[in-house]
Amino acid sequence: MRDSAGNVFLADCPARLAIEIITNKWSVVVLFALSRRPCRHGELVGLVGGISRKVLTQTLRRLQSYGLVERRAYAEAPPRVEYSLTELGTTLVEPIAVLTDWARSHGEAIASFQEAAEGGPAAEGPATES
Repeated sequence: MRDSAGNVFLADCPARLAIEIITNKWSVVVLFALSRRPCRHGELVGLVGGISRKVLTQTLRRLQSYGLVERRAYAEAPPRVEYSLTELGTTLVEPIAVLTDWARSHGEAIASFQEAAEGGPAAEGPATES
């Protein structure tokens, strides 16, 4: 696969780094959660089902280090911190939405295929009476 940036399979290619960032399970989910509005850490834990506070913190820090998420601390009592997408982070909203639509359309087919490959009920065929 080639594009104007070169071969995306080379280890030092910037496109490969970008692909690695967005293929992280939690990165995509957190970016999508922040696409609607800025959120506090606790709100994100509630929005992103199944993520621990520790993993969320690690994910947010990683996304910040790539310039995709901004952390804003407010000088209030008690302290308030919100996370939001940066301008660069916002550019991922549309591609993530396209992938999400694809997953909604084809997720059931993938799950059925996987179940059949693992020898689940779909692989056994229709049930028959004895």
